[in-house]
Amino acid sequence: MTARSTRRTTAARFRLTAVGAIAVAGALLLTGCGDQTEKGDSGSSDNQSSGGAPLADKLPQSIRDKGTIKVGSDIAYAPVEFKDDSGKTVGIDPDLADALGKQLGVKFEFENGTFDTLITGLRSKRYDIAMSAMTDTKDRQEGIDADTGKKVGQGVDFVDYFTAGVSIYTKKGDDRGVRTWSDLCGKKLVVQRGTVSEDLAKSENKKCPAGKKISMEAFDNDQQAQTRLRAGGADAGSSDFPVAAYAVKTSGGGKDFELVGEQVEAAPYGIAVAKDNTQLRDALKAALDAVIANGDYKKIMDKWGVAEGAVTQAVVNGGK
Repeated sequence: MTARSTRRTTAARFRLTAVGAIAVAGALLLTGCGDQTEKGDSGSSDNQSSGGAPLADKLPQSIRDKGTIKVGSDIAYAPVEFKDDSGKTVGIDPDLADALGKQLGVKFEFENGTFDTLITGLRSKRYDIAMSAMTDTKDRQEGIDADTGKKVGQGVDFVDYFTAGVSIYTKKGDDRGVRTWSDLCGKKLVVQRGTVSEDLAKSENKKCPAGKKISMEAFDNDQQAQTRLRAGGADAGSSDFPVAAYAVKTSGGGKDFELVGEQVEAAPYGIAVAKDNTQLRDALKAALDAVIANGDYKKIMDKWGVAEGAVTQAVVNGGK
């Protein structure tokens, strides 16, 4: 729950403190993963309906008629979205979707997919929205491929709901001298494909001296990258700070990994909506503002130990 995507690579750095790491990781108690084709349980209440929902009339009539919002998500990104031991979809995004659904009178139905195909699925109307720790960037808003700079399709709009940076982690007690991104020159890094971690590594590689380039291996999901590092197949891994902190806290009972260096690239996670679906976008913004105001949002952030990434209001297209 990807910050994931083809995201901005301007280095907006802030110090990763021990207190912050403990605060994020300390409340994360569940583990799990998801298959790439299975639909997930949204965690929404079964008796949820438009009756009594204060913002139901803001939704497009087609959504109200079917009573569901189909969500494209890579459900293997704990603690943002993942499967618990019973196979239920849980995490920050499903809990927030449940709270939004109560305002809008619909269920959010999570459908699993690989992260780098979610926007394509949104454009093809396979999903109504994409909600998967996806960073709001100008490139995504405008449909620009971050690697080539070329337009690849219609952009999307975002309703921003969280702020996260990116962290580096290593095997515990064996950091290989890695403290900053420049320390990765001449080393092997594992990441999830299509994420800001991958973008940052590509950008850093341009600065590495000849003969000391970063050897990077990208995987379909973050758990595969963690497995490679755990087995000794790489020197370091990188992912969003909440995800890296969760891995450090839970993998091997906290004995597998450690966070190193600074958190970088603080940027907003956004719910992606097709450009031509402004009514749904605005309904989601209103619902997010409502759950921030009534305290449900804070409860969710506190539950998952990520309060320092909380926002105070919903913003449309706040990414840079």
